Amino acid sequence: MEFSQADFDRLLVAEHTRKTAEVTYAKDPLDAENLSKWGGALLELAQFQTVADAKEMINDAISKLDEALMINPSKHETLWCMGNALSTTAFMTTDSDEAKVSFDKAAQFFQKALDADPGNELYQKSSEVAAKAPELHMDFQKAAVSQQAMGGASSASSTSTAAKKKSSDLKYDIFGWIILAVGIVTWVGMAKSHVPPPPSG
Repeated sequence: MEFSQADFDRLLVAEHTRKTAEVTYAKDPLDAENLSKWGGALLELAQFQTVADAKEMINDAISKLDEALMINPSKHETLWCMGNALSTTAFMTTDSDEAKVSFDKAAQFFQKALDADPGNELYQKSSEVAAKAPELHMDFQKAAVSQQAMGGASSASSTSTAAKKKSSDLKYDIFGWIILAVGIVTWVGMAKSHVPPPPSG
């Protein structure tokens, strides 16, 4: 996948945020906002990884967000980020029962974020979309299976390559849908004062 300039800028910002958060955490492990930024940065970075690495990064993000919520359980940005992380995990799971557990948890976090900040349109939208997520998950899985089946007539090695490519394409579709606004909340709302502007040109 080729990165656009905007993607590359997001990648730079996310990586800078992750590194800064790591340094800050070493000095103050009880800074909930810093942990939230760290989790958000990992979620953003996960979009640029292979599926296996993305899963690992999302699990890491969930553990950071968990830590943040232990310190400050009512921080709505963190609650919303956790909803995103759980939704993304669910979409990357092929087992529909397992996915439903993650979707249900995600919906609870989106609702808690909305309760903490009732006028927030983004949280409202996330909550509405979460209700439809299990159905969308089934559509994604069906699309993935049919795409892989279409490559079944060719040799095993090319089928494997095609399946990997389709799996990768599907992953980007999923990320594009579920983390559609991490940039808005995490980078504009929480990190703008700590990040240098992206290089121009």
